[in-house]
Amino acid sequence: MSGVYGNARQPWPQRLTEHNSLVRRLDWGLIIPVIALGVISALLVYSATRAGHRADPEAFLKKHVLNLGIGAVLYAAVASCDYRLLRAYAPILYGLSIIGLIAVLTPLGDTVNGSHSWIVIGGGFQVQPSEFAKVGLVVLLAMILGEPRDGEVGPGRRDILIALGLAGAPAALIMLQPDLGTTMVLCVVVIGMLALSGASKIWTVGLVVAGVALALGAIMAGVLKEYQIARFTAFVDPTADPRGAGYNAAQAKIAVGSGGMFGKGLFNGEQTTGQFVPEQQTDFIFTVAGEELGYIGGLVIVALIGVILFRGLRIAAHAHDPFGTLVASGVVCWLGFQTFENIGMCIGIMPITGLPLPFVSYGGSATFATMIALGLLQGVHVRGRSA
Repeated sequence: MSGVYGNARQPWPQRLTEHNSLVRRLDWGLIIPVIALGVISALLVYSATRAGHRADPEAFLKKHVLNLGIGAVLYAAVASCDYRLLRAYAPILYGLSIIGLIAVLTPLGDTVNGSHSWIVIGGGFQVQPSEFAKVGLVVLLAMILGEPRDGEVGPGRRDILIALGLAGAPAALIMLQPDLGTTMVLCVVVIGMLALSGASKIWTVGLVVAGVALALGAIMAGVLKEYQIARFTAFVDPTADPRGAGYNAAQAKIAVGSGGMFGKGLFNGEQTTGQFVPEQQTDFIFTVAGEELGYIGGLVIVALIGVILFRGLRIAAHAHDPFGTLVASGVVCWLGFQTFENIGMCIGIMPITGLPLPFVSYGGSATFATMIALGLLQGVHVRGRSA
């Protein structure tokens, strides 16, 4: 018997490989690089943390693998949902992210490495709401900017002003933590999504100019903390304070540069084993790759992330509606800038801001948010092909 019932009686391996099956419709160009980066990240995290925890050298590795597993579940859950339904839930996601950012500023929040960005939930776990705010903002902006009014090609002035106003709220709350790096990511996401939504170029250029002016004004008005200003000073003049604000940047460049072309070998890096680079499993994970795997190893990581970003752009270009295009574009802007900033600060071409390297750095909230973003990309791809 053929038809629906006949297909249902086929062995499940055959159903999985049918022309219109979910497995065939998945973008494996997203999945395979992420799996490869997950393996690499586990090795790098273990190398960076084993020497500092003699009681249990695998403590960070175990937790990192658990985070990757949870992230995979979140990815699968988001990818299996119809992303078009997010239009209705976008305000709720945004509202929850705002509540989380406000909660951080209450006694529920905790300070880690100078930023009051965390909520301790017990059992050794912490949540960083600013990571999930990226997801909420991307979906909300796609909803607002991706639905032009009648007779308009792109978003009108009213929609743009609403989008900017709503984007300003999480940015301001995150700056109060203070977390300059995440604020920079949100700004890039807003500008990128606005530029790709069909809005007039005047808005994009104006936002860039306004952003630079606000940054300079914040520095002159003393809004930024002393350690944040010191980081920018060290970036401009690395020799100004090599034992203070410039220490992290100097040690990061030494670690990356000492690896040469092929590296010193996994688990054989002196800088990594000696723990000369602070926070090497999170913000400076790329220095472990540079020292132990060398230029070739670092290039492999960059290439794998590049494949993910390329697939994201392709998904955005082939999405069947403006909402899907902007969701995918926003995710690419987010992950692309964060990758550039993280690797850039490890090799001295960008100031230190404390942003993790997507798909590679240790961390729960960052891993979960990144995998949710990847699930959004996969969801847009699957529905775009099946539409």
